[in-house]
Amino acid sequence: MNLTIGSSNEEYKIVIVVRTDLKMSPGKIAAQVAHAAVSCAIVSEKKHFREFNTWYSEGQKKVVLRVNSLEELYKIKSEADINAINNCLIADSGRTEIIPGSITCIGLGPSTDSILDKITGDLSLL
Repeated sequence: MNLTIGSSNEEYKIVIVVRTDLKMSPGKIAAQVAHAAVSCAIVSEKKHFREFNTWYSEGQKKVVLRVNSLEELYKIKSEADINAINNCLIADSGRTEIIPGSITCIGLGPSTDSILDKITGDLSLL
């Protein structure tokens, strides 16, 4: 699937996709989602300033979705990479609940709703 930047009247967002198979507590999930959102924003501000600036000025929309496995998360990463969409995998340090190095989530964007929905539109909200 090859995606192109949507029309200029579209909203921008960051999508964070969280693995549910790790059985993280709500607080742990919140921390991992925050890591993904911050990481995407920092990378985007440096490498994709137009997308970052638009997203930031629109109110920094974020959507959190779920997958059931690491394999599903890697499939999303592959689609993002193929389509040159900014993405950040988050690996946990393992200090609290899960094994060190466990991939907990991925952040995508900021990008337009239509582009990100082509990759994540079939996923359920967390």
